[in-house]
Amino acid sequence: MGTNREFGEIIVTESAIVEFARLYDPQLFHLDRGAAQESVFQGLIASGWHTASMTMRLLVDHYLSPQSSLGSPGVDKLRWLVPVRPNDQLSVSATVINARPSKSRPNQGIVRSQIKTLKQNKVVVMEFSALMMIRCRKAG
Repeated sequence: MGTNREFGEIIVTESAIVEFARLYDPQLFHLDRGAAQESVFQGLIASGWHTASMTMRLLVDHYLSPQSSLGSPGVDKLRWLVPVRPNDQLSVSATVINARPSKSRPNQGIVRSQIKTLKQNKVVVMEFSALMMIRCRKAG
């Protein structure tokens, strides 16, 4: 428990922000630089769901084992703390909070991790608590 890993790098582009917003979160401060400048954000920002998607990409590429990851029953306490802007570089910090065997499936375990998405200056832009189902090795 308490094991922490920091990993990954995604550089957020303006075109990626706009494309994601066009498809999934078409609010003007994600879509239009001029309208975004006039918003409370004073510039274009990534959708929080885009930030979550980029975080998931980093988790899959650097944290979750393809041999043992069995999905997730959900996340708790998802918070977007600071806007993500074009040219920000994102990384992820994951800390194991606890792990236990599944009560109903002896070949599986449940791991809770605290996940933080960080900007290049180590400012936390998003955080959540994740539950992950993990395949367990047989004893012996």
